[in-house]
Amino acid sequence: MLTVDYDQLGLRAGDRMLDLGCGFGRHAFEALRRGADVVACDMAHPELVEVGNIVAAMEEAGEIPTGTTCTATNGDATRLPFPDGSFDRIIASEVMEHIPDDVAALDELTRVLRPGGTIAVTIPKRFPEKICWALSDEYYAPKSVGGHVRIYSETEMRDKMTAAGLEPTGHSFAHALHSPYWWLRCAVGPHEPVDSNRFVKAYNKLLLWDISKRPAVTQVADKLLNPLIGKSLVVYATKPIAASPSTTRSEPIHAAA
Repeated sequence: MLTVDYDQLGLRAGDRMLDLGCGFGRHAFEALRRGADVVACDMAHPELVEVGNIVAAMEEAGEIPTGTTCTATNGDATRLPFPDGSFDRIIASEVMEHIPDDVAALDELTRVLRPGGTIAVTIPKRFPEKICWALSDEYYAPKSVGGHVRIYSETEMRDKMTAAGLEPTGHSFAHALHSPYWWLRCAVGPHEPVDSNRFVKAYNKLLLWDISKRPAVTQVADKLLNPLIGKSLVVYATKPIAASPSTTRSEPIHAAA
């Protein structure tokens, strides 16, 4: 289940891509399939272990082009362990809303992106997110440890990206069918087991069916509803060439697993 549009990101075979806040690696895996070299970065070690296991299985199954690499790295978004201009493309998916100092994180992402490179930042869309916050204070911080610390508007994210030295370009929306699911979760308790409520359980089954089968009816519904209740907003931006005195790529990175 991808949130980022790789065509808008401009990802090409041979690019070096950072997947910040990679979680269990959904965006990293698709980038690998497309022939990009990927660094999957997260603060949670168990997720990185799982990413490594899945990448190994993908290699064995022949799903990754020969020579394509993936490195799993522990890292703090506000102090990234990479040289300047290390990456051609960056994805930061559903991570900025968790970071208290999001300005420092955007500065770091801009630093490690090469001049001329592109970035996609995905955040919860304002309207669906406000409903979640209204329904339960256990959905967000401080009651939800590590939870969301702010609600973004598109304008705020664009302004912060601009202040960091990026040039916002386009945007997209995703996962409209997931918004009602999270409203249900918040209404009954966001940390309650899925099976504890029959409506949440039934909706969860619908989403799993949609993810695995991708039927036309749900794809059309998602596309029509995304501008209204899309769960995620994606803002795309470019780092200007003039942002650096050197437009050459940096040496290959050697991040520790």
